[in-house]
Amino acid sequence: MKNKNQMEGSLLTRKDIDKAAWSYIFFAQATQNFERMMGLAFCHVMEPVLKKLYGEGTEEYQKALERHMQFYNTEPQLGALIPGITIAMEEARAKGENVSEELIVNTKNALMGPFAGIGDSMLIGTYSPILLSIAMGLCIQDGNPLGPVLFGVVWLVTIVALQWFLFHKGYDMGIGAANMFFTNKTLVEKITTGLTMMGLIVIGGVAATTVKAGIVYKYVNGDMTLSLQEQIFDKIMPGILPLLLTLAVWYLMDKKKWSATKIVLGIVVFAAVMVFLGIM
Repeated sequence: MKNKNQMEGSLLTRKDIDKAAWSYIFFAQATQNFERMMGLAFCHVMEPVLKKLYGEGTEEYQKALERHMQFYNTEPQLGALIPGITIAMEEARAKGENVSEELIVNTKNALMGPFAGIGDSMLIGTYSPILLSIAMGLCIQDGNPLGPVLFGVVWLVTIVALQWFLFHKGYDMGIGAANMFFTNKTLVEKITTGLTMMGLIVIGGVAATTVKAGIVYKYVNGDMTLSLQEQIFDKIMPGILPLLLTLAVWYLMDKKKWSATKIVLGIVVFAAVMVFLGIM
């Protein structure tokens, strides 16, 4: 007798997909390692589904576990579409449709790159810096705790909702969603480039408003007082010193391969010297 939650023509119930979605949301990056990256977590998400589709202990079940233990790595938020698509393909294979093991594995491998590029550009490079700039603006002057609370709540709510929606959307669309990305590589590249540019602009704005590097030294000669910051540097370009400091940090990290710890210590020493001399 068919479960009341059973979807028409499906071997899985909506509850099965919901459980898999929650498993992905909580554990997508829980077992990150250098050998297979997110592979073990992906297999963990798939295991209950595979057990129901093929039966525990069967040869097909064991093969499915092996193919989903392989290397897997992408941007986890936008990449929630991929396990949904994979479940739909495994279900189609279990129903006897012409879906080979190679097709399932190759689909996963082909989607990892595009989703990683778009996801990193859209969420990590654009959405996260925008939220951070708003949160930092709320607390940078007086330490208002509303800033980090706002960022944490908004980020979690929107990201969890996005993962939930995309996971289910991937399952509903199945192989059709994969084909959309296979046949539109030019569009994917344009989206990635555009979002990367937007993210860099946002990060530049964050650096200009949150990095504090002002000259406090004033040149005094008789009745004349010359503020180097206001009357020279701000006239050249407001925020030029934070920009130069940010570029210097980028140069040391990207070109000289300084570690983050070394950068922080360098900034502390530089700031201490400038304050001691009364320059900054």
